[in-house]
This record gives sequence, C-alpha cells and structure tokens, in this order.
Amino acid sequence: MSKPATMGGQKCPMCSKKTLTLMEDEREIPYFGLVYVFSMSCSKCKYHKADVEAAEKGEPAKWTIDVNSEDDLRIRVVKSGEATVKIPRIMTIESGPGSNGYVTNVEGILNRVKVMLEKTRDDAEDKSDRKKAKNMLKKVQNALWGRESMKIIIEDPSGNSAIISDKAEKSKI
Repeated sequence: MSKPATMGGQKCPMCSKKTLTLMEDEREIPYFGLVYVFSMSCSKCKYHKADVEAAEKGEPAKWTIDVNSEDDLRIRVVKSGEATVKIPRIMTIESGPGSNGYVTNVEGILNRVKVMLEKTRDDAEDKSDRKKAKNMLKKVQNALWGRESMKIIIEDPSGNSAIISDKAEKSKI
C-alpha cells in the first residue's frame, strides 16, 4: 500500500491560519473496489473534513443490514459524505455540507451514534429528552455487546457507499 499524499501548511477555511494539512489516499477495499480518501485537518482550531469517493461512479443506492451478532460488528462500511445513515427508532444522521465520508465497520457506525447520544443525554435541558437519549443509548450499547438486534440503513444518492456483506441488501433509492 502506498503512502498517502499530504500537503501541510495550507490556509484553514475556519481559522485562516496556515496550519491545515490536506491528505489524499487510494485504498482498495475488498468486494467494493478502489476508493479515494480525502481529508483536511487543522492543527490549530481542530477543523476536520473527510470524504470517500469510489473510483467508479455508482448508481444511487440504499443499503440495509440487520445487525444481530457480535460478528456483524466487523462488517465493513464505506460511507460517502453524501450518504444518510438511518437507525430506525434511534437516529438519522443526515448528509450536508459538513458531512464526512469514511471507511469503518458496523461497530464504528454504532460508536459514532453512541457518542452523539451521550452528548444529547448530557446536554439536553428537558428531562424527557435526557431519558429518551438514555434509553436509546442502552439499545445501542446492547447492540455493541451483541445482545440486541438493530437495523442500519445507508442511503446514498452518489452511489459511493456500501455495506460489504452477504447479509446486506442493496436496493435503488
């Protein structure tokens, strides 16, 4: 595997300091193909933006998987910056200008959701919002322990996302 191309000392779009590092890398992902990974990170203000782009343009797609065992946590996930992640009755992570693309696994997706729910639980002013976040957090933690089933849906109009498993279902958006 080649070393990622990096370019430091660039002007950060947030703090305007020349402390931004740009990174570009190519990765071959089994059963998916070649992807380009782009990121920018500022060492001063901690601004970060990343995206993943497939070498070959895909058709808009919806990927669905039922996570119901610890083995499922290791399933590879490619999520572009344009994709929306849905976990029914828990959370929807909408795409937008600040959305990041990444290569992770099911456990990584659930851990991202867990961090967001912990923030909601800790920051919510309304007692019922805190309780709701706490209950959803329990479900996500149980799924991480392989004790609870959970559905994950990724909808990507760019076709640059995938859940790489025979268990995953692909359909058109």
